[in-house]
Amino acid sequence: MEPKGPQEPQPRRNLRADHESLQPQPGDARNNKGGWITFPFLAVAMLGLGVARGGATSNFVVYLVKKYNVPRVDAAQISSIALGCLSLAPVGGAIVADAFFGCYPVVAVSMVFSVLVSASNFLLSSSSSDRITNVRMDTRDQALVMFTLTASLHGLRPVPCQPGAGGDACEPASTGQMAALYAAVFMLCVSAGGARFNQATLGASQFDAAADRDVLFNWYFVFFYASSVVGSTAIVYVQDNVSWALGYAISGAASLAGVAALLAGTPYYRRPGAQGSPFTALARVAVAAARKWKVNLATTSEELRFYHGRRCSSASDKDGDVSDATSLAAPSDSFSFLNRAALITDGDVTPADGSVVRPWRICTVREVEDFKAVVRILPLWSSSIVLSVAFGTQINFTVLQALAMDRALGGFTVPAGSMTVVILVSIVASLILLDRALLPLWRRLTGHTPTPLQRIGAGHVLAVLSLAACAVVERRRMATVRAHGAEGQPAWVSPLSVTWLVLPLALAGAGEALYFPGGVTLYYEEFPPPLRNTSTGMVAVVIALGFYLSTALVGVVRRATAWLPNNMNASRLENIYWLLAVMATVNFGYYLLCAKLYKYQNVGK
Repeated sequence: MEPKGPQEPQPRRNLRADHESLQPQPGDARNNKGGWITFPFLAVAMLGLGVARGGATSNFVVYLVKKYNVPRVDAAQISSIALGCLSLAPVGGAIVADAFFGCYPVVAVSMVFSVLVSASNFLLSSSSSDRITNVRMDTRDQALVMFTLTASLHGLRPVPCQPGAGGDACEPASTGQMAALYAAVFMLCVSAGGARFNQATLGASQFDAAADRDVLFNWYFVFFYASSVVGSTAIVYVQDNVSWALGYAISGAASLAGVAALLAGTPYYRRPGAQGSPFTALARVAVAAARKWKVNLATTSEELRFYHGRRCSSASDKDGDVSDATSLAAPSDSFSFLNRAALITDGDVTPADGSVVRPWRICTVREVEDFKAVVRILPLWSSSIVLSVAFGTQINFTVLQALAMDRALGGFTVPAGSMTVVILVSIVASLILLDRALLPLWRRLTGHTPTPLQRIGAGHVLAVLSLAACAVVERRRMATVRAHGAEGQPAWVSPLSVTWLVLPLALAGAGEALYFPGGVTLYYEEFPPPLRNTSTGMVAVVIALGFYLSTALVGVVRRATAWLPNNMNASRLENIYWLLAVMATVNFGYYLLCAKLYKYQNVGK
């Protein structure tokens, strides 16, 4: 799985140790800012935003089924599309940060917007408390006025199904009612887009050492998922059982605390600015290489035939002081056809000062190497798509499984949508266990830190085991259905306890705790510096693609087979899980091949 070559042991870095980033180094102006002194401010900001936003999607399938009378499988598909949009929105925020403003302003504005919308939600709920406190809203989020409206205004929802009525007796939601719901989802995406992964990039930019950044990414995911647990349990409980006004007041207070902490740390942050659109430079490399495809590289061996930028390539600076000796090296031999983009031909640059005359025919060697870095990592990135498809499908269908199982625990009934909290708790527990126990043990036994590729690979294995476990649980549930002759009764609930789903979901959470943080670390370290914000957003693209493709997969299965009728007690959901497990296993083989061929550019250096 790993590229050959020795890996130097990395010193143990943790939050309790004296980090090198806390000690100013002579001659480095950047050490006036950044380091672990910024971590408490960023941690509170992460927690505040996560608590306020938590619970927005955990019960969305149930909300569609119970409040909008959507058939269950259709609800799972709609949920996948909504989750895909929510996952893709941070990519837009990352691109804006890279190209125009830098990550700090984008995060700050996004969090301030969250506070403002929380305030409007509080005013709406308090002014309409008599109406709202008696209405249960199954999909909640402080960032969405529209969710409050769809839950509280009866005109925005269809008439509820009568208890015991069949699916045909339920009034479907109108086009206008569904439009209001989709508007709510869109508003959530806009509010979440600016901060979700830009917070991770802002935190990582405070450190020089890769070991410190690795610890930061671990704790980012701990706070991200822990705050989601709090938001989707405690805040939701207050909204449902005390009052909507108090629930939104707590959400607003959490958002305000996060913004206050973020702004309080401003004097200590490193705030890397935007470097212009990195995608323009990537496009120029592709266009320039294509326009020079007839040029024979074998005849151009002189070093200065390759363009290194105006200063390095001008005649007056040939003997000047060059701070980076490698900056005048020829392009690497890998993907050599792209080297044509940096090859100087007649009319590309001005001989006197080396300025570019035709920017879409000539690029610097650095830009070409940046393009190659992106191309090298794309196969590894693509190996995560199938895993994300399986994860997205699993999330929605385990909720449907829970609806058809015994959810009573003593005198308490577990909400079906709350089963996703098991995944969140498993992620948080796994990340803490990794950082406090397993990773230090690995270092003592092997002498080095596990690489990102090793962590991602372990996550693949746990994901396959989780899918297989879900299939086993579904087989057992359907056995109880057949034993009671309930195949034709859509509303029949199996006596099988919902706790059977805890192990599969815990395995899914442990797998996510390995491959998502590992992926963020890999992309941040290996992507070119101008793409730092976008690199952390690559995980969001994978998640979004997973949800979209899971919707397509379910659609194909429904057209080609009879596995997924609207009656879950007549379904063959077990076959879906086994199909996903086989796909994930084959994909793991593809990942191993990609990992074997990949050579680290920055990790371990």
